[in-house]
Amino acid sequence: MDHSLIDHYAAGGEKLSLAIRGLTREDLLAAPPADAGPQAGKWTIQEVVLHLMDSDLIAADRMKRIIAETKPPTLIGFDENAFATNLHYDQQSAEDAVKILDLNRRMFANVLRLLPPDAWKRTGNHNERGVQTLGELLKTYTHHLEHHLKFIHAKRAAMGKEMW
Repeated sequence: MDHSLIDHYAAGGEKLSLAIRGLTREDLLAAPPADAGPQAGKWTIQEVVLHLMDSDLIAADRMKRIIAETKPPTLIGFDENAFATNLHYDQQSAEDAVKILDLNRRMFANVLRLLPPDAWKRTGNHNERGVQTLGELLKTYTHHLEHHLKFIHAKRAAMGKEMW
């Protein structure tokens, strides 16, 4: 595995922290303006941040089981909208969520750097997406954060609070 992808994964928490820096609680909870267009998405910045934390914790669990278990594990999907609605994303701390994501990624990246080349071909069976390799999952979750950062930046721009 190319270690630059692992480094990119590990740096995700810092990127997310920068993306919300300077925003107030009201900014984090503001619904995207109707005229912001699809690039801003439907969730608040708060919901995006909490979604990223939850999906990152799930991703780390999936990758750890692929690495550690002898038999390819079943990887269970989750309903991201149900998580956002039923886990009270609006009542949680975006700053704490960023810290959790950051620490989780940095710690797990240390494990990923120690893996032998053949480990990246190990697989798990996702109940919705089928067989996935460890390498594919790392790419997916590295790009998942980047995908959602675009929404955060679009929401900031729609509020007139572009990054400095």
